[in-house]
Amino acid sequence: MTSLAFAATGAAKDAGASQLLTLVADQVASRIFAKDATLWGPEAEAESAIRLGWVEAPEVSAPLLEEITALREELRAEGINHFVLCGMGGSSLAPEVITATAGVELTVLDSTDPDQVRAAVSDRLTTTAIVVSSKSGSTLETDSQRRIFEQEFTAAGIDAKSRIIIVTDPGSPLDGAAREAGYRKVFNADPNVGGRYSGLTAFGLVPSGLAGADISALLNSAEEAGEMLRDDDVDNVGLRLGAALGGTSPLRNKIVIVDEGSGIVGFADWAEQLIAESTGKQGTGVLPVVADPNSPEVTSGAADVLVVRLVGGDSETELRENEVSIAGDLGAQMMVWEFATAVAGRLLGINPFDQPDVEAAKEAARGLLDATPEATAALFTDGAVEVRSANNDAGWLAGAATLPQALTALADTLGADGYLSVQAYLDRLAYAPLESVRNDLAALTSRPVTFGWGPRFLHSTGQFHKGGPAVGVFLQVTGAATTDLAIPDRPFSFGELISAQAAGDAAVLADHGRPVLRLHLLDVAAGVAQLKTAVATLAGRHLDA
Repeated sequence: MTSLAFAATGAAKDAGASQLLTLVADQVASRIFAKDATLWGPEAEAESAIRLGWVEAPEVSAPLLEEITALREELRAEGINHFVLCGMGGSSLAPEVITATAGVELTVLDSTDPDQVRAAVSDRLTTTAIVVSSKSGSTLETDSQRRIFEQEFTAAGIDAKSRIIIVTDPGSPLDGAAREAGYRKVFNADPNVGGRYSGLTAFGLVPSGLAGADISALLNSAEEAGEMLRDDDVDNVGLRLGAALGGTSPLRNKIVIVDEGSGIVGFADWAEQLIAESTGKQGTGVLPVVADPNSPEVTSGAADVLVVRLVGGDSETELRENEVSIAGDLGAQMMVWEFATAVAGRLLGINPFDQPDVEAAKEAARGLLDATPEATAALFTDGAVEVRSANNDAGWLAGAATLPQALTALADTLGADGYLSVQAYLDRLAYAPLESVRNDLAALTSRPVTFGWGPRFLHSTGQFHKGGPAVGVFLQVTGAATTDLAIPDRPFSFGELISAQAAGDAAVLADHGRPVLRLHLLDVAAGVAQLKTAVATLAGRHLDA
């Protein structure tokens, strides 16, 4: 039997006391599960009416189990035991946490970095099948990844069609094209579920099940949690979490998520997208910050920070003031957080199911690809790092002549309620240690810091950066590819694509009046090392070799 446990202190506990009775009286829980689209106001009603299928995802998805198992056995009989997921945002984050928690291998390709793509297509190609996941059926990144795999399968003498599995909405451009092309299998997902709420649909289940995760247990856990969440009761864990996320007064809109032995691998990354993209709009929202138990934000005591601890079922974690703890297994947690985010949206007065600002960066990138512009001129070069700015008026950078000075200048633009976002358009597998700058920057600025890998964050937290409170400042890191990689039948390469995505997003952020410091690494390995050292030194920490 699925068990869920919740505790709260300080502002989060007070939010429960002040909000729960109203949420219960308004029958919010039962109305969500009845798919009542009026809960988020008249302007949100049309969108909400076609985005509430996630409440019944465990039941609706159950028939997929037999199909996925049968396909997995067919592929294994043919010697295919390695799966690559080509997906972005909601299509990749859920399978990543499901398979990592299950301890089974799934290569998640959610990048356009030439080196990361090349590594994926070079790894065990003869025993590989790919899952191409795109809700819209027109995602540029996944289409490009499919093209390169199809080319490499064919070049290796492999029937490419037999190695390509598609997950998309019925009637999408990809749905029709895939069936016409004769790909191995096309799975249609429930079109009434938005991407970030789709972890318990075909988008989460197909790649995870093929890789060997126990998706039946996942659905059973989620279904049991749903039975608890539909109750209009003050003890409803989802209502209590939703009140903590969106109902504190004044609003604690920086949600620092820390794993304290939950047994779920990478859950905070999945929750980050769900919360940021759902709430960050109309100048409001709550910013999720993925942290660790020793991160500066956890003990900062800042008035706008709420710490949420993901704990194990038998945990006896002692909460500090203004903290929340929540325990439950993966299926239950996914259902609870989806429900709580929808509740938080009602309390914030926004539509939790749309993403009005996500398209802006995509359009800017497409425009740059069409125009093939020259790169932004460097203001100066320090070692392996070219320092650039996306702002036409970068007076805040005046006088900076070294990398540490530029970093200090950016940090000085932070307001008392601000946050710093690091966005690294690099091979996230090869340069994962760069994430260590997050804690150092948080120590340096005494403000919350987020870290995202480009372009994958564009499909998640990118919405919050543009639609949420205009208090963020941005550090963008790009790198010179050692060897570019052509995209079959496209007039641009992977290197050109990721460069356009970075430049496009920086331009949109600058148009929103936000400071954007761009660091271009002429030698990526040397530049990463230089950046880590500079940040650690500024934070007053000795960086071990």
